[in-house]
Amino acid sequence: MLTLTRISGAPFSVNATMIELVETTPDTVISLFSGRKYVVQEEATEVNRLITEYYQQIGLLGVRAAQWGIQERHES
Repeated sequence: MLTLTRISGAPFSVNATMIELVETTPDTVISLFSGRKYVVQEEATEVNRLITEYYQQIGLLGVRAAQWGIQERHES
């Protein structure tokens, strides 16, 4: 789960695996596969970083990279 901040300032959690789209319009809007949308205070780049971090924590990113033959980048 990702903890984000609604535009009103209230924190909430969203299932990262259900996120279909993250866009800037100019607010950051997160669209889920269900069609539900959330406007959040975090910038799209931050949401994408949190999603990637979550996928790495649960081992999803490494599995997908291995399946596709992609070598993961590690920042120093």
